[in-house]
Amino acid sequence: MNFIRNTIAVLVGLGIAGLIITLGIRAFPQWVTFDAFAPFEHWQRFLFSMKDDQAFFGFLLFISGLGTTIGGVATAIIVKYAKVAYAILIGFIMLFIAMLDVIIFPYHPTFYKISIFLTFFPFSWIGGKIVEVIYERNKQKRIAEKMNKPK
Repeated sequence: MNFIRNTIAVLVGLGIAGLIITLGIRAFPQWVTFDAFAPFEHWQRFLFSMKDDQAFFGFLLFISGLGTTIGGVATAIIVKYAKVAYAILIGFIMLFIAMLDVIIFPYHPTFYKISIFLTFFPFSWIGGKIVEVIYERNKQKRIAEKMNKPK
């Protein structure tokens, strides 16, 4: 049962990260050069139109980090054990997708190619640690309440 739960957690985390990145790209109307909701359907043409816009790629790094953090939080909430490890798995999968993007489409600036390695793992780790800290505090609070309970 844990395998199914963990698989669903990873899929939910990836879905949330992808949704946040998609919404982030659509946040600025001057960047929207496509008709469909998801920019990934016309990604090559979209990247070609953005290849000289350094602000777009900086924002893409930021929104990717935010999406990976929230996706890592969602994954860590759903899984039962190894919360940080599964959150980092979200970062690894997102990094793999970003590396494929950089390899397949040659329109990314150099700073973006380097920065993706510094974005996905740390931000997904932060997402997992957020949940781990919250769960640990709640656990300590329950223990303290049990100990202070009048008999």
